[in-house]
Amino acid sequence: MSLALRHELSVDKTKKKKRKELTEEQKQEIKDAFELFDTDKDRAINYHELKVAMRALGFDVKKADVLKILKDYDRESTGKITFEDFNEVVTDWILDRDPQEEILKAFKLFDDDDSGKISLRNLRRVARELGENMSDEELRAMIEEFDKDGDGESMFWQITPHIILLLIFSPF
Repeated sequence: MSLALRHELSVDKTKKKKRKELTEEQKQEIKDAFELFDTDKDRAINYHELKVAMRALGFDVKKADVLKILKDYDRESTGKITFEDFNEVVTDWILDRDPQEEILKAFKLFDDDDSGKISLRNLRRVARELGENMSDEELRAMIEEFDKDGDGESMFWQITPHIILLLIFSPF
């Protein structure tokens, strides 16, 4: 094997091992979620608070997941975990998320009829659920921006991550 090829392979391995870091916004979201659900403000949360906090951060946690976290991190058998432990767990989970999977989940929130497209009806429902009063004209304009085949709907493959985020977080 050539020296140049060995160097390329070692660089690739280094890149794979390099751990991504959370943004300041993500760190703040973790802190906010913990503080919101630490109802007695003792800097520790119990099973129910942990489950709700993790769901608030977008994780579909099951009972078994929450029990395992508590088992692994509740060293003093209090039935609670501290902020530091919560931060460690959630940071790992966030960094392990698959961006494509997250985009698909977001798309499915809009595509409640499983048509594979976001229609005017889908957008109208989401706007209503968010308490936003948008005209059909405004909603159509959003769809038209991404409607590649002119059918009045946007298909999943037509929507890039940026567009999904725009649809989800745009100030309606």
